[in-house]
Amino acid sequence: MSSPTGDPASSADELAIRALYNQLLAGWNQRNGDMMAEPFLEDGESIGFDGSQQVGRAEIAATMGTIFADHSPAAFVAKVRGVRFLGADAAILRAVAGMVPPGKADIEPKVNTHHTVIAQKRGGQWGIALFQNTPAQFHGRPDLAEQLTEELRALL
Repeated sequence: MSSPTGDPASSADELAIRALYNQLLAGWNQRNGDMMAEPFLEDGESIGFDGSQQVGRAEIAATMGTIFADHSPAAFVAKVRGVRFLGADAAILRAVAGMVPPGKADIEPKVNTHHTVIAQKRGGQWGIALFQNTPAQFHGRPDLAEQLTEELRALL
């Protein structure tokens, strides 16, 4: 992996970005809105599977806290596909994720998703500027949907 200037990207930076994503998922899986919001920049944004949008760490924490108080969502199982640096202070993490409903042992294929994280480094620290959760429906291409489900099942 290289920066636009051709210099190798810092493995410490990539690890930091992956850690942000892992913390976001851990917060979701532990049903903890504050923990889920913590890796976001103060003005970070989250776009959910249903298209809902929260702007700012405080709004993300409050919204997720309300959701977690009212019901038990399925847990994420995810695989990072890659981290691409856009410069010294910005990167995109791409991942795929499936969800295992409470009380179940298998992924629910109809909620497979692509995750995109845009991370930005401010004051020497990485944070999530944007997290987007996009349905991986593959309309008209059931082979791709099944391939993704099998890839995610291998993580269980």
